[in-house]
Amino acid sequence: MKRTISILSFVICASLTAQSTWKSDKAHSKVGFAITHLMISEVEGHFGEFDITAVADDSFAEPKFTVDIQTASIETRNDRRNEHLRSADFFDAETYPSISFQTTSFEKTGEKTFKLTGDLTMHGVTRPVTLEGKLNGIITDQRSKKLKAGLKLTGTVNRLEFKVGGDTPTLGDEVDMTINLEMAQQ
Repeated sequence: MKRTISILSFVICASLTAQSTWKSDKAHSKVGFAITHLMISEVEGHFGEFDITAVADDSFAEPKFTVDIQTASIETRNDRRNEHLRSADFFDAETYPSISFQTTSFEKTGEKTFKLTGDLTMHGVTRPVTLEGKLNGIITDQRSKKLKAGLKLTGTVNRLEFKVGGDTPTLGDEVDMTINLEMAQQ
């Protein structure tokens, strides 16, 4: 009985210590979005400042993400539009300087695919969102000799549910998110 408990304790400890922190490589990652404009076209943009951390094992199984995106870093290739999006009409970056996400559950859907559910907080509103994920691969970086993982996360949020912008016929309510990540094991 004592031996069984010892073996079980070792297995639990080994699985707990197998977890490590992974950080996004900003030079090789992008937090992007797209929204319909005038019901005929799509405008794309991204956030230039973000911090994305995950806790996962060496195979990047069941990652738990913590995300912090700086709203003032929004970029749509149009300075006037960027300033308007930072204003109280939309993100109100001065009052709400960040968008955050925290994983609440993970579901494997295929060999390299998964669903990631978490709490998204934007403009002072927190709501659950689910993102589709794909693990593109894991390699050992030749320079650092540490593991790197490539992922793609996609999902859609309704901006009105987060009180971002008003109800207007010029903009779609749904915002498509595409997050391409290169994560480096720390």
